[in-house]
Amino acid sequence: MEISVEFPLDADGFLRRECPSCREQFKWHHGPTKTRPADATDPARYSCPLCGRQANHDEWFTEDQVRLQHETVNFYAMDVVNDEMKKAFGRNYSSGTNTAPAPAPLYEPDDMLIVESPCHPWEPVKVPKERADGGPLCCLVCGESYMA
Repeated sequence: MEISVEFPLDADGFLRRECPSCREQFKWHHGPTKTRPADATDPARYSCPLCGRQANHDEWFTEDQVRLQHETVNFYAMDVVNDEMKKAFGRNYSSGTNTAPAPAPLYEPDDMLIVESPCHPWEPVKVPKERADGGPLCCLVCGESYMA
């Protein structure tokens, strides 16, 4: 069984992420931007724009995104279990109150400010305002440090 979980994007098409090292949140653009060169490739690991640490592509989920994934899996798993129980015990089987509730969707506010690294400007990120106002940041793609 394959279950798809979608996370909301903000109005600018950015997806909330959380660094597995510093636990700070930022956003990266979902999908290629219009300015991405045709020959650009995704890095093997991304760098946190706030602390510079690298991590694999699947390590950037926020706590809310992980919770939504678990709730979604539980919701659909209960359907499968109930279907199997109906097959085993017949049409009169009732799951009672042991069904998982439908997961509540996430909401993505339009917070944070867009910044572009000088080395990879086609991979913009959104960072908290206090970091976008002149703080040191790191490129999402290569990890190179720059001033916002």
